[in-house]
Amino acid sequence: MAQQGAQLDRENFCCSICLDLLKHPVTIPCGHSYCMSCINNFWDGEDDKKIYSCPQCRQTFTLRPVLMKNTMFAALVEQLKKTGLQAAATDLCYAGPEDVACDVCTGRKLKAFKSCLVCLASYCENHLQPHYESPTFKKHKLVDPSEKLQENICSHHDEVMKMFCRTDQQCICYICSVDEHKGHDTVSVAAERTERQRELEVSQLNIQQRIQHRQKDVKLLQQEVVAVSLSADKAVEDSEKIFTELIRLIQKRSSDVKQQIRSQQETEVSRVKELQEKLQQEIPELKRKDAELKKLSHTEDHNQFLHNYPSVSQLSEPTDSSSIDIRPLRYFEDVTAAVSELRDKLQDIMTEEWTNISLTVTEVDVLLSNSKTEPKTRDGFLQYSCEITLDPNTAYIKLLLSEGNRKVERRRQKRWYSYHPDRFTGYDQVLSRESLTGRCYWEVEWRGGIVRIAVAYKNINRQGSSNECLLGYNDKSWALRCDTNSYTFWFNNISTPVSGPRSSRLGVYLDHRAGILSFYSVSETMTLLHRVQTTFTQPLYAGVWLIHDGATAEFCKLK
Repeated sequence: MAQQGAQLDRENFCCSICLDLLKHPVTIPCGHSYCMSCINNFWDGEDDKKIYSCPQCRQTFTLRPVLMKNTMFAALVEQLKKTGLQAAATDLCYAGPEDVACDVCTGRKLKAFKSCLVCLASYCENHLQPHYESPTFKKHKLVDPSEKLQENICSHHDEVMKMFCRTDQQCICYICSVDEHKGHDTVSVAAERTERQRELEVSQLNIQQRIQHRQKDVKLLQQEVVAVSLSADKAVEDSEKIFTELIRLIQKRSSDVKQQIRSQQETEVSRVKELQEKLQQEIPELKRKDAELKKLSHTEDHNQFLHNYPSVSQLSEPTDSSSIDIRPLRYFEDVTAAVSELRDKLQDIMTEEWTNISLTVTEVDVLLSNSKTEPKTRDGFLQYSCEITLDPNTAYIKLLLSEGNRKVERRRQKRWYSYHPDRFTGYDQVLSRESLTGRCYWEVEWRGGIVRIAVAYKNINRQGSSNECLLGYNDKSWALRCDTNSYTFWFNNISTPVSGPRSSRLGVYLDHRAGILSFYSVSETMTLLHRVQTTFTQPLYAGVWLIHDGATAEFCKLK
């Protein structure tokens, strides 16, 4: 309890700035008390604003209050010191490994309370007193304890660096200003600090505004997260209902077909059995007639034979059995064929529409609502510019790379390249080292004969001379064929004529997420040549195919 009381007493007589027992306590007009040096240093920082405030309650004073020692507080503090609390506090004030130590203390050093920029030394509270009491130190600048005071000394002249060279952007001493920095734009460090302080305040204002904007954006994004989740949940629920309806519809049609088949089966079986019964009924009658005719044939009396023949030989009208055919019959096989045809049509429709559904899903874009909109100017494209270098491990043996692997030239003579599984072995092609995702823009300067500017998936075939290896001749690459007279776009071995102004520089814009690939003719203006809208399932790599000897393509530096 005594310790708690002592701690409470000590806290009541501590300065809220230095958090230590009051030294030369003063009470300002709002009633709060501080060390004289602490409140003076605090107000020194407010001199430029000409408004002074209390660090605790923030009450402001238009005139800097005159500070007078609070003798009552001073006496109470002295009394606390005598009780031994100051000794306990002193134990806590010894300098540790991470503290700035007093430069005057001998033996075990106390923590420095302030550092003097004029003396270039740090002082504990006791050794700092002359700076408060002696007029000699009145103009000395006291700052928080610092271990970097020696950095204020010029390494060439051992003088305090009180000047700042704006030409070289460094602190210098007075001798430096008339020596190696002679003729430079120099000012006092105080003047430079004042200038930078104004810039700092402007920067702080900008940062505070950005913080407000970011906080507003974060709130909006939180709302978007909720909205996206609700929309997704509803879409899943609605999709499940729709697919359930489709399944029920197919099940109903399946049941209808089954019922129709069974009904037709019953009808046909009934007709067959009816005919079967009639035929079976005719058989005994025909057998009886056969017996009568056989008996009549054995009659020896000619007159009797002729008399009975007309009645015996007369037969009843036979049952029509022309529908019976001994050839193999197809009963309900055609129904199976018709259902199979329906299945195939539904599969085709599902495949086609599934692509549209998948694209619609991937088009959902919360953060980049304008991602489908390409930039309108070259400056707009350049904000997405990326540096592309070619991968030597992919280059065909007749291709020479240069300019830091940004330029490729087709040579007649084959070059020696070591084996690599990524190398094209059948065509004069090369791919970039960098993979391309997100939004990217690059430009290519091309010369000579025919050149194809392309993009491709990494898993495009490299070995041999099949279409699977050729840029633009498969479903893993997209290519614009350029020659002096025309452009042609190629994908999956299908060509599309492209019209537009001829230019030796082409711009390529990729929005991987949106599935957009665009080729531009670049001169004084940019002209769209061809745009692709698709779904990219893998990262892309820039590529080049050179057809003729001497042809070159160079990926331009845009930054």
